Amino acid sequence: MIDSLSVTPIDNTATDALAAPDALTTHAVPSAATGASADLVVTLREIEQRVLWLATSIVHHANRVRPNTSGVKVGGHQASSASLATIMTSLWFEQLGAADRVSVKPHASPVLHAINYLLGTLDEKYLTTLREFGGLQSYPSRSKDPDPADYSTGSVGIGATAPLWGAMSRRYTETLTGIPSRGRQYSLLGDAELDEGAIWEAVLDSAVQDLGEIVWIVDLNRQSLDRVVPNIAAGKIEKLFDAAGWQVITVRFGRLLESLMGRTGGDALRRRIVDMQNPEYQRLLRCNADELRVRLPGVGDSGAAITTLIADVDDATLLAAIRNLGGHDLDALRSAYAQIDDTRPTVILAYTVKGHGLPIEGHPQNHSSLLTTPQYEQLAASLGERADAPWSRFAPTSAAGQVCSASAARLARDAVPVATPPAVPTDLGHTPIGTGTTQAALGRALLDLTRVAPDAARRVVTVSPDVSSSTNLAGWINKVGVWSTEERHDWFDDDAETIMHWRQRPSGQHIELGIAEVNLVGLISELGSTWSRWGETLFPIGTIYDPFVERALEPWSFGMYAGGQSILVGTPSGVTLASEGGAHQSIKTPSIGLEQPECISYEPAFVVDTEWALLAAMGQLGRPGGKSAYLRLSTRPVDQKLAQIPADPAARERRRRQVVAGAYVLRAVETPELSLVTMGALVPEALAAAERLAEQGVRAEVICVTSPGLLFEAVQARQGQGDAPTWILDQVFPAERAVPMVTVLDGHPHTLSFLASINRVASRNLGVSRFGQAGDLESVYRYHGIDTDAIVRAALDVRA
Repeated sequence: MIDSLSVTPIDNTATDALAAPDALTTHAVPSAATGASADLVVTLREIEQRVLWLATSIVHHANRVRPNTSGVKVGGHQASSASLATIMTSLWFEQLGAADRVSVKPHASPVLHAINYLLGTLDEKYLTTLREFGGLQSYPSRSKDPDPADYSTGSVGIGATAPLWGAMSRRYTETLTGIPSRGRQYSLLGDAELDEGAIWEAVLDSAVQDLGEIVWIVDLNRQSLDRVVPNIAAGKIEKLFDAAGWQVITVRFGRLLESLMGRTGGDALRRRIVDMQNPEYQRLLRCNADELRVRLPGVGDSGAAITTLIADVDDATLLAAIRNLGGHDLDALRSAYAQIDDTRPTVILAYTVKGHGLPIEGHPQNHSSLLTTPQYEQLAASLGERADAPWSRFAPTSAAGQVCSASAARLARDAVPVATPPAVPTDLGHTPIGTGTTQAALGRALLDLTRVAPDAARRVVTVSPDVSSSTNLAGWINKVGVWSTEERHDWFDDDAETIMHWRQRPSGQHIELGIAEVNLVGLISELGSTWSRWGETLFPIGTIYDPFVERALEPWSFGMYAGGQSILVGTPSGVTLASEGGAHQSIKTPSIGLEQPECISYEPAFVVDTEWALLAAMGQLGRPGGKSAYLRLSTRPVDQKLAQIPADPAARERRRRQVVAGAYVLRAVETPELSLVTMGALVPEALAAAERLAEQGVRAEVICVTSPGLLFEAVQARQGQGDAPTWILDQVFPAERAVPMVTVLDGHPHTLSFLASINRVASRNLGVSRFGQAGDLESVYRYHGIDTDAIVRAALDVRA
């Protein structure tokens, strides 16, 4: 493959509209050089114009034609769609194969709909339903859209990086099947999206460097939501990608503009445009021919040469040339695709004009602008379309119709086989004794799974952002190895003092990323989509320090929206991390299960509870209607005899079912006067408080909650607001045993406060609602009012 377009050191002291290395400044690509016939270029241009028309019409109909009874703006992005019309036409109608996948920038969704309509995969009835209930979604969506989309986008930066993790997930499935099934993974993203930090966290991760199937195409239109960006600094962007080991290809000018630059005075014109600031260049796009002849030469020494150069260029050609950037030139794009190096990730920086081909072309505030009806009719006339009948396909016998048919056949995919997840046991059969932590239980459970259910264990893949050993995965990693695209030598394998072995091979089942939580949840989300993408079920489990779960929550939530099913383990957690201080103490994470759609949360108190919850969570993965799970674990050692696991098999199974349903009675008393409801690390304090209350003649039962979210769903269902099972409420919170309640947890008290509404009892709710500080466990618990004394006081108060 051609590798001559890698970035070379450049002087980036000036921030230019079209600045780039000298080696990248020209892409004069005649059609004959690429083997493409002139007829095909003409046909693709015809398709491109129809794509532009349809995409514009989809947004126009939603805003100007469809009745709007609410008065709320519908919206859409005609300008953002227009800047990508050429690039997407060139990809879908010439470059892509059935094995390729594309993540489309959110604001170009109308272009995707237009293309799929021309390919015959989207029915005409949907073209009038953009942003309508049950219709085309605002942004491409795998799970919500009637139009097929490879990746869900819409959350800035996340959709762009998803193909990185999709490529890694696809390669991982190859280790299970032994069958290579690799295509390119494209991301189409806007240049303003590069401001999102998640982009660079992903680009810089060392795990990405071997993924040669990755191709990013940046729509470099130099505009954001509110303005023309004054300092896009393309040279800096090129250097950043190059430093990360990516191949960088810049597509700057089209053939027409290059032809002018090849004439006498062309070097002056090139320097003038390259040195021009972004806003000045954008202003040229709003000029008529006479104004352009005055403004383009500028005031420098080269102005006379440029004036002479353009003097004999007719108005139409001059106006077309100034817009003839590489991202709108099919030959320039084709040349760029031909130079992709498949041994490493590639980024193509394609210069474009926002709103290209529309009356609002290049306007600094065109991001959310909508064409007026007169402008729309003007566009129809210029493109030879009908404003009153916009939804036309090409005649099947026409050249464009034949290209559409051939492209549809080339892109057709076999149906994804229905994945049948391996059976996951519900119980590993242990009755732990001694002292243990829920965090350590995770690693032990995974190791035991390899013995009890090897088929299920083979589908487990763990992921950590450089916290494997500190989240107790060392034993698991020693056994299953670390996944890598190729076998790599472990230089510490013969070191007797090295306990954790880092054996990297394609068959490994642990993936280690750099310290970036967004990357972690992006990867587990894509690993959790392989069942629907490739027909191969995986059980992805990510471990992360619980204080940083909130940082990862938004991208993980988006992964669930996109159909990814995974398990996120937050550990260690809470102010129970006493000596770590407030910086490492989580407060709000326990309520995630109450608020996060498509996710079950567990905060187990004991080792066996952890095993049962983990297995139940795995049993939800890799299937239609499945859910993700969040496990909040602790490093606090707890006496496992306190769990009082029943010895009778039937009673044990009853306890297990209660654990995975959300709660169980840990300490039962006859005719209780009070309920102490707790979860996780605070079970010892609740039990101690119950004993002290008994000494005062107060009969207190202790209820251990494992999943507030499941209990909340049960409460909602009992009130007719859902269809979740409600039996757990009857067993753990029966009306005939309704008594005042004290709830206490290592987290925000609102997490459990709703439980008093089950039987409408008086309650006191203890928890953590302020930042913590370092100290011993007893002092920190006392500081937050969740120690045994505080529980006893609250119990006496609620009975008063």
